Amino acid sequence: MQSIPIKNVGTNRLVDKFQREYYYLRLSVTDVCNFKCTYCLPSGYQPPVQKESFLSLDEIRRIVGAFAAMGTEKVRLTGGEPTLRKDFLAIVETISALEGIKKVALTTNGYRMEKDVERWKKAGVSSINVSVDSLDPRQFYSITGENKFHQVMKGIERAFEVGYEKIKVNSVLMKNLNDQEFDRFKNWVKDKPIQMRFIELMQTGEMDQFFNRYHLSGQILAEKLLKEGWILRQKDRTDGPAKVFSHPDYLGEIGLIMPYEKNFCASCNRLRVSAKGKLHLCLFGEEGVDLRDLLVSDEQQVILQSRLYAALQGKREHHLLAQGNRGIRTNLASIGG
Repeated sequence: MQSIPIKNVGTNRLVDKFQREYYYLRLSVTDVCNFKCTYCLPSGYQPPVQKESFLSLDEIRRIVGAFAAMGTEKVRLTGGEPTLRKDFLAIVETISALEGIKKVALTTNGYRMEKDVERWKKAGVSSINVSVDSLDPRQFYSITGENKFHQVMKGIERAFEVGYEKIKVNSVLMKNLNDQEFDRFKNWVKDKPIQMRFIELMQTGEMDQFFNRYHLSGQILAEKLLKEGWILRQKDRTDGPAKVFSHPDYLGEIGLIMPYEKNFCASCNRLRVSAKGKLHLCLFGEEGVDLRDLLVSDEQQVILQSRLYAALQGKREHHLLAQGNRGIRTNLASIGG
């Protein structure tokens, strides 16, 4: 598809008052998810009483076009489960055709990967993150509420077959649930080009007791890796928050996402837009800035870019997770994690 230019109307690039520049947009395209993960939606997706439509294809084109005109190079499609959208391929094609967008990434639970990953690649998905919280099928079922382990694993293999050179696999680290599988995960990636990423459990409004019971610091794993000869890799500017470790004896890599670590926010380069059109400056915290009234027509680009820049100037230097302030977020499915 031919690249579609959206003119930069003169508004500044996305730089906050702490001189952090934002190249990376995490765009949720739906709140709906078909898994029931214990750390996110243990009761499954519950439709809101007051229904509000998710962003349309045109609204998505306009919001991503505004970000791209202000310097954003990478867009990650999140949810819920983004591939539940019937127009998912059209969304990918539209975003990947926008001038300035160099990468369109996808975060998925992987349930459709085996069947659809070739079409995702042809549409323009340049990289995939897939969730695998356990390599034990029974534990996988216990955590996700879905008996889909073998289906997801076949999807990962299929992704390599259709030409993906590396797959990122996400696992939420939980004490006494899957932390004991750390060595098993390492062995799994020894001969596979997989970046195995362990994400510290984060506290949300609905999950206080779960957090207190299962939270484990990723620093424990970092120290273990360093003792075993793993080396911390330098980040690229559009990389996410993971600290990535490599080892000369391993084809795969290990990534750690540790939001409670000191200075975690110092290298922040990403902003979030929800499936209902709100800009969120941080995964945790504020209500969000509504953008939807400025997504009605292409002629609103001047005001839209101005609102994005103005909102960014209110971004805090740090989140307040370590102080026990997890903001208003009830679960991570509502904003794409």
